[in-house]
Amino acid sequence: MGQTLTEKILAKHAGKPSVRAGDNIWVSVDILMTHDVCGPGTIGVFKENFGPAARVWDPERVIIIPDHYIFTADKMAHRNIDILRAFVREQGIKYYYDPDFIQGEGMPSPYKDPTQTSYKGVCHKTLPEEGHVRPGEILLGTDSHTCTAGAFGQFATGIGNTDAGFVLGTGKLWLKVPPTMKFVFHGQIPPYLTAKDLILAVIGRISVSGATYKAMHFTGEGIASLTLEDRMTLTNMAIEAGGKNGVCDVDEKTLRYVKARSNRARWEVFTDDADAKFDAVHAWDLAHLEPLVAKPHSPDNIETARNCQGTRIDRAYLGSCTGGKITDMIFAAAVLNGRQVSVPTFVVPGSTEVHADMLRLNIRGETRANGEKSVMDVLKDAGCTIGPSGCAACLGGPADTFGRLNQPMACISTTNRNFPGRMGHRDAGVYLASPLTVAASAVTGRVTDPRDYISAPIPTGTAGVV
Repeated sequence: MGQTLTEKILAKHAGKPSVRAGDNIWVSVDILMTHDVCGPGTIGVFKENFGPAARVWDPERVIIIPDHYIFTADKMAHRNIDILRAFVREQGIKYYYDPDFIQGEGMPSPYKDPTQTSYKGVCHKTLPEEGHVRPGEILLGTDSHTCTAGAFGQFATGIGNTDAGFVLGTGKLWLKVPPTMKFVFHGQIPPYLTAKDLILAVIGRISVSGATYKAMHFTGEGIASLTLEDRMTLTNMAIEAGGKNGVCDVDEKTLRYVKARSNRARWEVFTDDADAKFDAVHAWDLAHLEPLVAKPHSPDNIETARNCQGTRIDRAYLGSCTGGKITDMIFAAAVLNGRQVSVPTFVVPGSTEVHADMLRLNIRGETRANGEKSVMDVLKDAGCTIGPSGCAACLGGPADTFGRLNQPMACISTTNRNFPGRMGHRDAGVYLASPLTVAASAVTGRVTDPRDYISAPIPTGTAGVV
C-alpha cells in the first residue's frame, strides 16, 4: 500500500522505508523553534534533565523568535527576554531574533525602521522569511500554530515544553504517525474569497475536533490557485480543527520562494502515492463557496457573511500569523482604498518584513512610484491605527497590549481563535473572517459581505512571492 505525503516525510526521518498511521516512531528533527512565552520553560526542562552545563544538540537548528509579549511594560514579559538572551549567549545559538529595543523597564519604544532591527515579529511568518522552512523536513515548535509551515510541503507541528526540552538535548522525538484527511478544492479562487474562507468551510464541516491528531492535506486546483502566503492561512488553522499538522503540495510557487530564502541548499519534495490510504476525503467547488464568518465563541460556529449582515461590531482587527501577511494587507487595502472605517480598526503587520513591504509596495503589490500611495498610506488614510509587528492582541496579552479587547465588545478579526477571553476580555465576542470581510465590515460598522465591495481579482504583484 502506498504512503501519503506526511507518512513519507516521517518515514524518511525515522530511517524506515515506510510507516503507517498509528505507528510509533523516533524521528530526527530538522528545526526546533521556540519563543518568549514557552522558551524559558523549555530551557528549564532542558537544564533539569540534561544538566546545567548541557549543550543543545545543534545550535544552528534551534531557532528562537520572541514575538508574543513584546510591546508591553509587563516586567515578567521582559524577564522572559532576559532568559532567552542569556541562553543564546551560553549556547551559541546562531538564529536568535532579538527585540533589541527592549532595554530596561517600562513600555519599550518600537523600532523606528522595520529594516533596522534584529527583531522580526511573529515566529510563523519569520520562519519562512528567514529561510528556516523547506519541503520534506520536520519542524517542531513550542506553539500550536507551528503547523503554518506545512504550506511549504513539510511536516510541522506544535509541541509542549517537555517534548521541546528533550529535542533541545537530542534532536529527536517520539511521534505517532497521524492518519491523513484530504481536503480537495476544485476551481479557481474567486476574487471575493481568501484562504480564510476555505479553512472556515473545512472547520465548519468537520468541527473543532474533526481532525484530532490527523494530518490535514489541502489539495486541488483551488489550492494551486492560491498565493503561497494564502496557503499559510490554511495550514495555520489546521490546529483549530484538532489537526496534528496541515500540509500543501509543493509547486513552482513553493520552490521559487524556498530557493530564494533557504539557508540550506538541499531538501526533498514528497508527494502522495497513487494508492495512498486516506482517513477521509472532503471536497468543495469554489464557485459555490461564499464568504464565511466564525461567530463567537468557536471557530466552527460558521455562518455566511451575508447571513450575518446587520450584526453590529465595535472594533475591527487586521493582523496575526493568520491574517497579518503582506497579501492580507493588500486584500484589506483594496477594500479600504478611498473609503473610511466607521469603527476603530487596528492593524498589526505579521513581521517586520511585512511592515517594510507595507511602506515599500503599492496596493497592487509592486514597488510604489514616487508620489504613489503605499499600502500603509491607504490603510492610514482610511483611518486605521497601525501598530508594530508582533502577536499583539491575537492572544490577549497584558492589559497594555496594542488592540487588546479590554471591554466586553464585538470585534471582527483576521485572527485564528475566538474562544472567550482569547483577545482579552472574557465577555468580548470575536468574529473570525477574511481580510476582505474584516475590511468591508470596518467600513460599515457591521458584519458585511465583501462582495458588496469586491468583484474583480485583486492583484498582489510580487508581494510574498520570494
